[in-house]
Amino acid sequence: MILRVQSPEGTKRVECDGGDTTAHLYNKIQSAFNLPNALCFVVYKNKERSSKIPLQNTKRLSAYDFKHGDMLYLVLTDQVARVNNDAVEVKARSSPPPVRHSNAATAAPVAPVVEDEVDVFLSKQSGLVDRPRDDKLCHHGANAKCVHCAPLECYDEGYLREQKIKHLSFHSYLRKITGGLDKGKFAALENISCKLRPGCREHAPWPRGICTKCQPNALTLNRQVYRHVDSVTFENPSIVEHFLNFWRETMHQRIGFLYGRYEHHKDVPLGIRATVAAIYEPPQESTPDSIRLLSDEKQPLVDELASRLGLVRVGWIFTDLVPEDLQKGTVKHLRNIESCFLSAQECIMAGHFQNSHPNPCRLSPDGYFGSKFVTVCVTGDQENRVHMEGYQVSNQCMALVRDNCLVPTRDAPELGYVRESSNAQYVPDVFYKYTDSYGNEVTQLARPLPIEYLLVDVPVSTPKEPLFTFSAKHCFPVENRLLEGHIQDLGAVAAHLSRFTAANNGGQDAVLEAFSDFHLLLYLASQD
Repeated sequence: MILRVQSPEGTKRVECDGGDTTAHLYNKIQSAFNLPNALCFVVYKNKERSSKIPLQNTKRLSAYDFKHGDMLYLVLTDQVARVNNDAVEVKARSSPPPVRHSNAATAAPVAPVVEDEVDVFLSKQSGLVDRPRDDKLCHHGANAKCVHCAPLECYDEGYLREQKIKHLSFHSYLRKITGGLDKGKFAALENISCKLRPGCREHAPWPRGICTKCQPNALTLNRQVYRHVDSVTFENPSIVEHFLNFWRETMHQRIGFLYGRYEHHKDVPLGIRATVAAIYEPPQESTPDSIRLLSDEKQPLVDELASRLGLVRVGWIFTDLVPEDLQKGTVKHLRNIESCFLSAQECIMAGHFQNSHPNPCRLSPDGYFGSKFVTVCVTGDQENRVHMEGYQVSNQCMALVRDNCLVPTRDAPELGYVRESSNAQYVPDVFYKYTDSYGNEVTQLARPLPIEYLLVDVPVSTPKEPLFTFSAKHCFPVENRLLEGHIQDLGAVAAHLSRFTAANNGGQDAVLEAFSDFHLLLYLASQD
């Protein structure tokens, strides 16, 4: 019979007989995965790692009732210590740890995965969509259910189509792949790797040799059916208005980082919403058509301040505005289906930010999967009004960016280009599919690559009833704006406090409201 063995580096098959011992099975697994010895790993019968198969010369495989095609789960000894919490057993069984692939795509988590609060909350929800009783079709009592009023699964295609929900939420996608009779036995959230696995001893290193064991698989781009964040909501319109004031005064573009919270999005089954409370503008050099980010020594301080306020960095925002009529306040409609929604360079930037903010996930052997980091572009709409568009790039794009395989093209912003292999780097083949004029599905090499295959759109909005984590009455000057009237100093602090105390006769509420400003708190925290 053939048994399948799943590990953090992939799945392989070993051929065994019911009369073989477990020690014989360990030796075959060692050879299949090219491991140093049979003592540096442990094999489990189930995914929960509760049924261990011991390494013994007297124990037969027939005692475990294995069937043809059964899946086993391989865990390295450095992970065994975390599963068993038994230091004595680990010391007795472990050998010196082998040199393994250490890049982010295949590295095992070094600590128990701590998921975000919203993920823990959603994992405990049923996810069922309740339906009211239909008076015409339901002929049962008030406490009964039938096919016309029974709750639907959160990933039901008919319901999503009826509610005009374009993408599954990430937790709905998890319920879909872990549902059914097998309970997700064959589902795995594995991060894509586009790099050669180092340490292969069967040939000379690249470019003098390569084999199927160390060669990454070819990648066919697919439109991602789920998204990690289902909506971006700004607490109130003044957050974006203060950000756009820089463009209104200088006509130069601007970049900012979004700080807020991840919350349950009740309008989407098991959905997640990124609620933005403040925008931090890092040091940058900008012109009417370009932006260059500068090194920021205050970034750790910003993150620490946000953490103490209960906020995290949830995304980034940038402007792409070209005025059409200054008197009417209209802007040009530049981003559309005829041009591009995001350029290749912006997609690579978004992929870099998403790789820097991975999404913790307990169902992934790496401890993370994808990212909740969002991209918001402020540009002109079809009616030449300023509006916001939200995006994320797919997990496939994140892998291409992380492994330095994707570059922009010179003259076409809507096209990217996958590097060709060189003596310094091996790049796997990347393909995408499209339908030609005759209705045939055609597979094309991604040189060049239409960027829309990598995008996942995310709605952006503001609530009908504004929320205010920070005061919006009078704003302290924003950091890193080298403009008259926007300089942060002690005089600006005094002027800011006086506006509140004069309006409220110097009461305690006025002082509290005056200090409820993210930019003021950041300025005070940065002073020695």
